[in-house]
Amino acid sequence: MKMKRLAGVVCLLAGLAVPCCGRAQAPVPAAEQAELTQTVAALDTKLFDAYNHCDLKTLGAMVSDDLEFYHDQTGLMVGKAPFLEAIQNNICGKVERTLVPGSMEVYRLKGYGAVEIGVHRFHKAGDDKDVGGEAKFVHIWQNKDGAWRVTRVISYNHESLTQR
Repeated sequence: MKMKRLAGVVCLLAGLAVPCCGRAQAPVPAAEQAELTQTVAALDTKLFDAYNHCDLKTLGAMVSDDLEFYHDQTGLMVGKAPFLEAIQNNICGKVERTLVPGSMEVYRLKGYGAVEIGVHRFHKAGDDKDVGGEAKFVHIWQNKDGAWRVTRVISYNHESLTQR
């Protein structure tokens, strides 16, 4: 009986990611996955082009009002306004971001949007020779009424590339 109860608890917990107890999630059709990946890649490019060029209007339009940003070094930031203020004060003209080629993974979140996982590098603005640092990230993209916005960000495992 204890094993059945334990299996039930495991199924409940695992059910957050994949339906449990013998039912696997149907794979996303290849064409749909390719389109989703292309969409999210374009969104990532647009988001970080705005980030790199301090285009706060575009950046603000691409994040939700209730944005939650989890950062391993600075903690939790909630809301669009504090996020844009932090970008303006700490990033604009100081830091640029590039996506590490081949690191992006995209997964559908049925009925919501997509999750983007990858690795990005940061360096001094205007200094392509600066090796800077690297971090892993997770972006949750919501597609609501045809508009894609980032609702949650996790940025973690920041490390200097010069100390490797």
